[in-house]
Amino acid sequence: MPPLATQFSGRSALVTGHTGFKGSWLAVWLHRLGAHVSGYALAPPTDPSNFQASGVRGLLQHHYQADILDADSLDRALDETRPEIVFHLAAQPLVRESYQDPRRTFAVNVQGTVELLDAIRRAGRPCVVVAVSSDKCYENREQLWGYREIDPLGGFDPYSASKGAMEIAAAAYRRSFFPADRIAEHGVKLATARAGNVLGGGDWAKDRIVVDAVEHLQSGQAVPVRNPTSVRPWQHVLEPLSGYLALAARMLESDDPQWCEAWNFGPMSGDQATVRRLVELLVDAWGCGTWQDRSRADQPHEAGLLRLNIDKAIHRLGWRPRWTLAETVRRTAAWYRRFYVDRPSSMLEACRADIDAYENAVKS
Repeated sequence: MPPLATQFSGRSALVTGHTGFKGSWLAVWLHRLGAHVSGYALAPPTDPSNFQASGVRGLLQHHYQADILDADSLDRALDETRPEIVFHLAAQPLVRESYQDPRRTFAVNVQGTVELLDAIRRAGRPCVVVAVSSDKCYENREQLWGYREIDPLGGFDPYSASKGAMEIAAAAYRRSFFPADRIAEHGVKLATARAGNVLGGGDWAKDRIVVDAVEHLQSGQAVPVRNPTSVRPWQHVLEPLSGYLALAARMLESDDPQWCEAWNFGPMSGDQATVRRLVELLVDAWGCGTWQDRSRADQPHEAGLLRLNIDKAIHRLGWRPRWTLAETVRRTAAWYRRFYVDRPSSMLEACRADIDAYENAVKS
């Protein structure tokens, strides 16, 4: 990968969704790379949250607590921060929540992306934009091989469909207003990133398997598992974030239109495992506990088999995942044990220690 510190040091970066799980980790990493980081998001979606536990607010140049659908607030944030890089992570990120509130899911994930891109269009200043989508943006046919960036978009549930629609909206803005072969004219480099299922410390979102597992393990209860046979492209949160950073770094250093495309960031094929395997690894890493099959025939539909093909990122971007699933689970369990057992005043150093370890793995 390109040397990240040399690309981001001293640059202005705006992260939407910075109070969420992935966004808070990205803000910490960008700050560690020397960037001037600002964030735009609603209040933290959970309590506790990594944003609060790690004191991310103290790392920011600007903190905008506002809705991604608020065009005036977006205009003000872009005018005040004048970002050279925008990472768009603001989203409604939960499949089950999308069944309960589909209108809000589509509004935030699709229209929210449109509002941001249109604010960037109105601002009329050069910048790099990485808009984060999801592995669930693809039309899932339960196929054995991983989805490629050129495969059809779609989605059974409102969340998945909203992510497919978000990709289409972003592509329309790129073709209509930010064409990759005319960057010298408009200055905006726009790419989208599709990541697998992320794990790591600091996630307390509802209905997430690791969140459920940790809450039950730390209280001595059996972990309830809804879909033990489902296969997902699990990865540590730092894996896709490193991909977003590598992609942004390439766009910062070059006007080559090849970077302004869609990119998959997932694990190697051997680390795409069942939910049961993930929970067993987590129980082992925790040191005690057990799990119970709580699958039900009447539960909302969720994909049973989902794999990503990451050949494009490996061969063209020079990115590849660094941590195995076992290492990912070990570090995730250690982060939560530190939070619940050691109870430090801040988890920032735990995040930084994982980032240091990951950067060393990249160098090796």
